[in-house]
Amino acid sequence: MPAASEPPALPHTFRPFGVRVAVAVFGVLLFGSTLVIWFAFPANVRDQFTYFQRATVIAFGLAAAAAGYALARSRVDARTDGLTVVNGYRSRRLDWNEIVAVTLRAGSPWALMDLADGTTVSVMGIQGSDGSRAVRQVKQLRGIVEERTRTERND
Repeated sequence: MPAASEPPALPHTFRPFGVRVAVAVFGVLLFGSTLVIWFAFPANVRDQFTYFQRATVIAFGLAAAAAGYALARSRVDARTDGLTVVNGYRSRRLDWNEIVAVTLRAGSPWALMDLADGTTVSVMGIQGSDGSRAVRQVKQLRGIVEERTRTERND
């Protein structure tokens, strides 16, 4: 299938937009509202919290921050020697000849890559919630894959 748009020059990184904005905005709002609520308590109420309870709230906040950071760092790095898919804290390096297809079905949370060995890889760096931006990124990635995997017979 021919690419609908000209593939970008390599190296190129595909990142989600909406997820990164949501993580930043909601992270700041959650942190800010927690601080406001904490300091809105009278001192005698704050003193009733044990150190364990305070540590638990801080631990939950750090866990939420770690999850948000994992979502925000998801990306796809396309380079001349291959593709690196970073999903959260896990990354996978792929050669161009391993990639068969890139798809983003309507309603899917993120793109998928079909690989030559019959497996699929989630591509969280292209989020379906980004709408037309995600569709454009999938078309660009398809163009890169087509360009990099072209053979003389093109089979």
